[in-house]
Amino acid sequence: MTATSTLLMGVGMGLGLIAAVGAQNAYVLQRSIRGDVAMVPIVAFCVMSEAALILLGVAGVGVLIESAPAAITVMKWIGVVFLLAYGAFAASRAIRPGDGLQVDGNARVPSTLGALAACAAFTWLNPHAYLDCVVFLGTLANQQGTDLRWVFAAGAFIAGVLWFSLIGFGGKALRGLFARPGAWRVLDAGIAVMMLVLAIGLVRG
Repeated sequence: MTATSTLLMGVGMGLGLIAAVGAQNAYVLQRSIRGDVAMVPIVAFCVMSEAALILLGVAGVGVLIESAPAAITVMKWIGVVFLLAYGAFAASRAIRPGDGLQVDGNARVPSTLGALAACAAFTWLNPHAYLDCVVFLGTLANQQGTDLRWVFAAGAFIAGVLWFSLIGFGGKALRGLFARPGAWRVLDAGIAVMMLVLAIGLVRG
């Protein structure tokens, strides 16, 4: 394969995995729509975290992860607890319309540091992040050969930059819709259900 086709394959595979509906994406989009924290550090953190996971996979760490099922199990249960807790908070907001539904700054908002901490939890406490990015993408990258594996990794990194920029900065376009409290109730209810489904998926996985 040529460098160009390998790069494009990396972009495509990266988007296919990163764009899948997940807790991290939901959180970043929620914060973007609210506009209550600085999105540049959040997007940068997500991009760099994705890059770090991909680099670990290309460097061959995926083999070590596959050989340490106990570590994955511990991380799985920590992730389950975190997802259920966050889902409970989202359900609470959906049930009580007056709790954090405003876009105009009257709602309780996290600090940028708090938002980054939440992103870190959604990213690094998710076993699927390691299995998808480190093991799966790492395996695909190394199948391209010594010279092209980093080209594939670069494509996956570009995918992360594109996706997180889209959901991190594109939420502004949805603020008109979410100026209505009812829209926030629907979003928070959807997030609560998503967190429950993801937690169940971790348990079964």
